[in-house]
Amino acid sequence: MLPLSVLDLSPVPAGGTGAQALRNSLDLARLCDALGYARYWVAEHHNMPAIASSAPDIMIGQIAATTERIRVGSGGVMLPNHAPLMVAERFKVLEALFPGRIDLGLGRAPGTDPATSYALRRRQGVSEEDDFLERFNELMMLETRAFPQGHPFHNVMAMPSDVPLPPIYLLGSSDYSAQLAGHIGAAFAFAHHFANFDAAEAMRLYRENFRPSPAHKEPYAILATHAVCADSDAEAERIAKTVDLNFVRRAKGEYLPLASPEDAAAYDYSPVDKARIAQNRQRLAVGAPATVKAKLMPLLNATEADELMVTTMIYSHDARKRSYELLAEVFG
Repeated sequence: MLPLSVLDLSPVPAGGTGAQALRNSLDLARLCDALGYARYWVAEHHNMPAIASSAPDIMIGQIAATTERIRVGSGGVMLPNHAPLMVAERFKVLEALFPGRIDLGLGRAPGTDPATSYALRRRQGVSEEDDFLERFNELMMLETRAFPQGHPFHNVMAMPSDVPLPPIYLLGSSDYSAQLAGHIGAAFAFAHHFANFDAAEAMRLYRENFRPSPAHKEPYAILATHAVCADSDAEAERIAKTVDLNFVRRAKGEYLPLASPEDAAAYDYSPVDKARIAQNRQRLAVGAPATVKAKLMPLLNATEADELMVTTMIYSHDARKRSYELLAEVFG
C-alpha cells in the first residue's frame, strides 16, 4: 500500500489567529497519527498572513510530543535562512528526544519575499548567489567530522554529538532540484502542488541521477500535491473556492488570510483570474473520495512515486480534518 502523508502549512483563515492555526496543526496531527498516516511535515514560510508555520523545528517537537507513532519532519527547513550548525544541532536534539521519528527536509528557496529573506540572513552575510550546495556540504561535513586539520571548523561538533542527523530529504519543484537530490543521495520530495515542471520527468531525472549515500542506499521519491476531499463532489467544489481565491490573490501579490468559501464565491473574478484558476486546477484534486483518487492515480502511476503527501489549504479546520479522514479511507 502506498504510504500517505501530510504537508501542513498551518493555514490562517480570515477572522482567525495564527495561534489557533498552530493549535489546529497539533489537533490535525493527532488525528492523522490515529488514521495511520506515515509522516507529518510542517513548512517554513515567513511574512505570509495565510501561513502560521514559520518555525518548523519548534512545531516538530510539539507535534512529536503529542503523537505516538507518526514520523514528523520539516517540509522543509529553508537552508538559505539558517547556519548549517544551527540546523544540525536542532535536529539532533529532536532526534534525541524522538528517536527514529524525525525527518530533515531541506529546501533551496527562502520561503518568503526578498526583503524578509534579507532580514533573515543579513547577520550571516548575504550572497546574491545560490549557496545551497555550499551550506549542504557544510551540514554534511559537520555530521561526518570531515573538515581537515587546520580548518576553523575542524574541532566543531554539532551537539549532541552521539546522536545522528535524521534522514535527509531534498524538496524541489524543478529539474535542477531533482538532479541535485539524486547527486547528493538524498530522498526527494517533489512539490507538484505549485510546480510548473512535469512531475513524472522530475522523478525520472531524480532516479537516473541517484547516487547511493550513507543515509539512502536506494532512491525514494515523495509526490507532494494539493487535494480537497469532501463527502460529495459538490461540497468539495464549494470549499475549494477558498483555494481558487487564494491562488488568484497570491498571483497579484496579495498574501491575505484564507477567505471563506462564501466570500470566495462572491469575489469578482476577471478573465485573467479565471484563467489562473483553471491553470491551478490542473495541479489540484477536488471532489468526493472516488473523484480525488481517480484524479491522483494517473499521476501516481506516471511518477512511480514511493509515497503520496497531501496538503489541504482550506478555510474550515473541521473540513480539513474531514478531507484527511476521507483520503485515509480511499487510499487504505
